[in-house]
Amino acid sequence: MTALVTVERPAAPEKITRESFIEISGLNAFYGDTHVLRSVNLDFYENQVQAIMGPSGCGKTTLIRILNRMNDDVPGFRVEGRVLVQREDIYSKKVDPVLLKLRIGMVFQSPNPFPISIYENVAFGPRIHKMFRKRKELNLIVRQSLERAALWSEVKDRLDENAWRLSGGQQQRLCIARALAVRPQILLMDEPASALDPGSTAKIEELIVDLK
Repeated sequence: MTALVTVERPAAPEKITRESFIEISGLNAFYGDTHVLRSVNLDFYENQVQAIMGPSGCGKTTLIRILNRMNDDVPGFRVEGRVLVQREDIYSKKVDPVLLKLRIGMVFQSPNPFPISIYENVAFGPRIHKMFRKRKELNLIVRQSLERAALWSEVKDRLDENAWRLSGGQQQRLCIARALAVRPQILLMDEPASALDPGSTAKIEELIVDLK
C-alpha cells in the first residue's frame, strides 16, 4: 500500500474548509510509448491519510513520484494534465523542483539511510536548507524529528553511530525522521512497511496516524 499524508497544521475551526489541498485532474503519464496512468482525477485534503491501493505494476509509485517531480529526469517520461498543490501548478516553469521536494517529502519502500551518523542523517536537510542559526536549534530539530518517528528513545545514546548499524525497522523510521526534519507539508510513503517485521510496521502505522 502506498500512502500520502498531508501534515499541514490545521486551521482554526471557523476557517476549516473542504477546499482541495492537492488537486489532480486529467492526469496521464507515459514512459516512452507506454501509457501507464490514464485520466486520473483525484482530490486530497488537509490532515488526512490517503491510501492508494492496487496490484503490482498498476502505477501507484508513478503517481506519487509525479507529486514531487521525482520522475523529471527519467528518460522518456512525460505527464499530461494538471497537478495543483495549494492551487499552484507544480509543473509550471515557475516552480523550482528542489524547493518542491522540501514541501513534499518522500519515504521509499526500502530504507535508504546515508552512510553517516544517525544524527547527521536527520540534520542533513536542515543543513542544506539553512533552517537553523545555532547548534542548539539543530539539536532540537534532530531530537523532535526522531521523537516523531518513535526512534528517539532507542538511539538517543548512540547518535554518533553509523546509521547502517540500525535494524531495518529502525532505519526506515530514521528515514521518516530525516524527511520530517525539513517540515514537509505532505509526506509520500511508497509501501514504507512492506519489508518490516510486525512490530516495526505497527510503529510506522501509529506514526502515520499521528502525523495527519
